[in-house]
Amino acid sequence: MYLLVAILGFLVTGGAGFASTDGTLLLGIFEVNWLHDIVHLLIGAALLIAGLSSVSAAKSVNGVVGAVYLLVGILGFFIENTAANILALNTPDHFLHLVSAIILLGVAIGADKSAARARVA
Repeated sequence: MYLLVAILGFLVTGGAGFASTDGTLLLGIFEVNWLHDIVHLLIGAALLIAGLSSVSAAKSVNGVVGAVYLLVGILGFFIENTAANILALNTPDHFLHLVSAIILLGVAIGADKSAARARVA
């Protein structure tokens, strides 16, 4: 999903500056700039590679990315209208990042349980 979002972001980001605090709208809702798109691309690649590697790699990467998204989701509300907003985050982004954090952290926590059940069966 993150790779798809990155590709879609690159298609609409043309007029935004690389780390501009104001981005262009993706899907008419989420602000993105070039840096934001690159971050999505890197996260998508990391999740894909870890998922294809092993359960422990998937668990670790989902946990780390989930924790970072939780932090970004919370901090985003405080930096949205400041010069620190180099990812052009807006309010819908913050809520999406919080939902993503919950999903990623849930996958990280449940990864061992699913793998253990598969080994027993």
